[in-house]
Amino acid sequence: MKTCIQTLAIAACALALTGTVRADESVAGTWKAQFDSQIGVQKYTYVFKVDGTNVTGTATGERDTGTNTVAITEGNISTNGITFVEPLKFGDNEMRVEYTGKVNGDEIKFHRKVGDVAEEDLVAHRVRESVATAGMKPAPAPDTNSPPAKP
Repeated sequence: MKTCIQTLAIAACALALTGTVRADESVAGTWKAQFDSQIGVQKYTYVFKVDGTNVTGTATGERDTGTNTVAITEGNISTNGITFVEPLKFGDNEMRVEYTGKVNGDEIKFHRKVGDVAEEDLVAHRVRESVATAGMKPAPAPDTNSPPAKP
């Protein structure tokens, strides 16, 4: 009986760790979102770094009033989703923007609470490396295998 309980405990721990690893792999990287808010259309780029269950990185918001990049704080990831805080500053006022999200493949469905002022739902999409570099021109290849000249 004792061996059975130990086996179940080990299996439960393995499943818990497996879920965390999958969540880590699915969130680390660059994500983009665009949504309408009380202050107009906002475009965001989130860069997430994951260390165990801790999430750090940056949130860059583009608005009509300008662009603002802040460090993500209080980030956490689990098999249930992702949470973090974006500390925003408007003039002399500081505002706490709290995010909770559910990861599903290449998208995260976020609920965003902006202090006691507003709440929005948005979807962030993963930026794949090939998409990020698609606009870049490849370096010219050396011309080592030129076809023979025609007589």
